[in-house]
Amino acid sequence: MIAVGEKLPEASFKVMTPDGSKTLSTADVFAGKKVVLFGVPGAFTPTCSNNHLPGYLENIDAIKARGVDEIAVVAVNDQFVMQAWARFTGGEGKLLFLADGSGDFAKATGLDIDLGANGMGLRVKRFSMLVEDGVVTAVNLEEQPGKAVDSGAARMLEIL
Repeated sequence: MIAVGEKLPEASFKVMTPDGSKTLSTADVFAGKKVVLFGVPGAFTPTCSNNHLPGYLENIDAIKARGVDEIAVVAVNDQFVMQAWARFTGGEGKLLFLADGSGDFAKATGLDIDLGANGMGLRVKRFSMLVEDGVVTAVNLEEQPGKAVDSGAARMLEIL
């Protein structure tokens, strides 16, 4: 698993823009910026939608007041699902919704998890990290399934 002090691996994400689907590289998202990134096993899943994402939406101002340029969420879902989730949750235009459709980022960071037994296939583990100019300065892995405590916004605010 990626650790503090390591540079994020090169990967690409899909995002939806007013002009349609766009590809962003790791550098596009993280270079020269202080970014809070959190990962969820799946858009529209109960813990992700009811606990994890809302904490970040509720604390956008407090997080950005501590010098964070961007808050991004990543999931192994396609960009259309991520766009629908952004709209459904009220997060559109507030957070950056990154689609890691094939799980390339999840695998490259060692944050992938096989949830095939639950019919969900390859996903990203629930986590949060602080990334400064592409380098991980803090990483929190959620240890308890169905919880968003270690990786939640309150924990990130303590770090910031």
